[in-house]
Amino acid sequence: MTIQQVATEAGVSPSTVSNLLNGRNHRMLPETRQRIERAIDKLGYRPNRAARQLRTGRNTTIGLVVPSVGNPFWGALARHLESAALAEGYHVLLCNSERDPRRERDYVDELWADGVHGVVLCSSLPSLEHVMPLVERGLQLVAFDRTSQAGDPASLVSISVDNAIGSQLATQHLTDLGHRRLAFVSGALASVNRKERYRGFTAGLEQAGIDPETSVRAPVKGDADDFGDVEASELGRAAAAELLALEEPPTGIVAINDMCALGVCRGLRDGGLEVGKDVSVVGFDDIVLADLYAPTLTTVRQPMQEMAAAAFTQLRSRLDDSGPTQGQSLLFRPELIVRESTAPPS
Repeated sequence: MTIQQVATEAGVSPSTVSNLLNGRNHRMLPETRQRIERAIDKLGYRPNRAARQLRTGRNTTIGLVVPSVGNPFWGALARHLESAALAEGYHVLLCNSERDPRRERDYVDELWADGVHGVVLCSSLPSLEHVMPLVERGLQLVAFDRTSQAGDPASLVSISVDNAIGSQLATQHLTDLGHRRLAFVSGALASVNRKERYRGFTAGLEQAGIDPETSVRAPVKGDADDFGDVEASELGRAAAAELLALEEPPTGIVAINDMCALGVCRGLRDGGLEVGKDVSVVGFDDIVLADLYAPTLTTVRQPMQEMAAAAFTQLRSRLDDSGPTQGQSLLFRPELIVRESTAPPS
């Protein structure tokens, strides 16, 4: 079906149909709009995006590269970003990279080849060298959950919650409850956000007068490189078993994210302990499962909807501007959400 056939069916000119399809219908009579919409429904007309891009020189599709939607946090980001994009006539293509630089580069190459020139990248890797060739050719990039790093391109937009402050809030909450033996559970500290969260953990200990050297970073046996975002719950469960085997197990645990924290809770229950009574656990992200698990999970909330909206706004403004753009760094404040998984040590 073509726009000319829709115009003939509706008894209007092709330019009138085009005005409706492109949102230029503020002066159009209601009955004219209704005739065009009925013709579109009757004929099953769908606009050809490729043809529209060739005509306008503008692609209304953006890319979103996340570690894995196996973690509900990234699924929530995809939903909020898509909602913001759809409201402005944009569409989102979703890719799962597992934080693999080669996989990220391949996805970004494919998006660029398909005419997608704006990408939200969420791996939080320290270096963006693997995508720099396309950035130099004009790719507009928003780094999500990653603060600006030395060597970043001048045009890069960075959007993140203050991970260090968030983790420090979680640690301070436990020390304020009276916990002195604390552990931090994470995989390898290979991403910017994980390093920041561990830094906040040690800062919280020092603030309470606790030597960070007396704490434990689990898994104890190495950095558990085999555990990615999908396996975070398994990592937490395995780490809990290791921590319970220590001569002096911790009474309070800060986990790298909520999925890891839920795995820790499961591991503690496997060991016959009660979460929130025998051991306190704090997560990070405030995914939907945090308030559904029993006991409900104390966690650090990221303002996801606001961060996703900012990511889209920043990306769109750069896609709409044909001139050079200056980079920007946006840092959002986290919030501690206290629930049932934390209490004074027994």
